[in-house]
Amino acid sequence: QAQLVESGGGLAQFGGSLRLSCAAPGTVFKINAMGWYRQALGKQRELVAVLSSEGHTNYTDSVKGRFSISGDHAKKTVDLQMNSLKPEDTAIYYCHMEPTAWWSRRGYGKNVWGEGTLVSVSC
Repeated sequence: QAQLVESGGGLAQFGGSLRLSCAAPGTVFKINAMGWYRQALGKQRELVAVLSSEGHTNYTDSVKGRFSISGDHAKKTVDLQMNSLKPEDTAIYYCHMEPTAWWSRRGYGKNVWGEGTLVSVSC
């Protein structure tokens, strides 16, 4: 059962922009890193961008310079600004949060996911 709620997906044209948002309403766990993954048709899920609790960011090479992740660890919200979109960015995008060890041991596990939001980029 997904505990994260994503919004902002949809259809964009080549070179356009979309902004994805994610929140964890009604949850109590604390988190370490949070980020975004994506899974294209017929491909494995891959990390797109991650934001550590220290504020460090990391991006997969294919989105560097085009995507930007931001968020608030205390509020458990994370956004992904996607610019200069390409057809190869088409995928289902999943929000991910990593509970701290204390919360992980209390039933939340090491990974909390959203249900995914579709991003489709046309030529």
